[in-house]
Amino acid sequence: MNNDIFPCLWYDEDAREAAEFYRNVFDGKITADTPVVINIDLLGQKFMLLNGGPQFKKNASVSFMVICETEEEVQKYWDQLMEGGTILMPLDSYSWSRKYGWIRDRYDVTWQIFLGEKQTEQKLIPTLMFIHQNNGKAMEAMELYTKTFPDSRIGNILRYGDGSEGHPGDEPAGHIQHAHFEIDGYSFFCMDNSYDHAFDFNEGISIVVMTDDQKQTDHYWNSLTGNGGRESMCGWLKDPYGLSWQIVPKRLIQLMNDPDQEKAYKVVQAMMRMQKINIEELEKAYSS
Repeated sequence: MNNDIFPCLWYDEDAREAAEFYRNVFDGKITADTPVVINIDLLGQKFMLLNGGPQFKKNASVSFMVICETEEEVQKYWDQLMEGGTILMPLDSYSWSRKYGWIRDRYDVTWQIFLGEKQTEQKLIPTLMFIHQNNGKAMEAMELYTKTFPDSRIGNILRYGDGSEGHPGDEPAGHIQHAHFEIDGYSFFCMDNSYDHAFDFNEGISIVVMTDDQKQTDHYWNSLTGNGGRESMCGWLKDPYGLSWQIVPKRLIQLMNDPDQEKAYKVVQAMMRMQKINIEELEKAYSS
């Protein structure tokens, strides 16, 4: 599994508390602990928790599918995530799974607890919901993502009108009901949805991509900001569908963690002035 690609969850000063909660639910561990960034390992997968402030709220446009192999496992995760949470879809038997439920936990992260076969070794799978102006664009988005990243593929696709049961009758035939894709070995699910939800993609949940060099940084940045995407600051961008990404050179992390705090501070100051991260400029700031 590729841990150079991982989700970032935005918090308003309660990231440390949330990290402890998820560590207990998924028998995980905290791998980095700073006032701003906390990294956790959950079932072999990396998650970043960011104390960013009150600006952005997480929502169900990006949820996390928890693939369970037994009904007891479903119940275990459901009961723990339910503490202080809200049920979005009751834990029940559905046409796609004999035990499934959708829940928003106490920190506004949404989880789909699913009994079924694992398609990869990855157990926690970010699930993207294409809604509003993006409804019907899930296939187009998968094609962009798999074209942009190496070692990528589009897996199983279930479309509305394929004879499946239990889907809303107002969903256009041919739209994606559920699909699996991988970018650089990291799995995602996605779906189209025509319901007029009161939310959409935002910075509350972003996808971090750690890059090896400037060429790779430029490629991902240019591919994801093209055709309607938008550059933001400090390595953040929005792709053409509004999904937020952070394109982060590994060298930036090395320089920011330098034991010489004065040099590290200069690197951070240089990074704060950038949109796309420029490694050469970071090196100049470090050496100045």
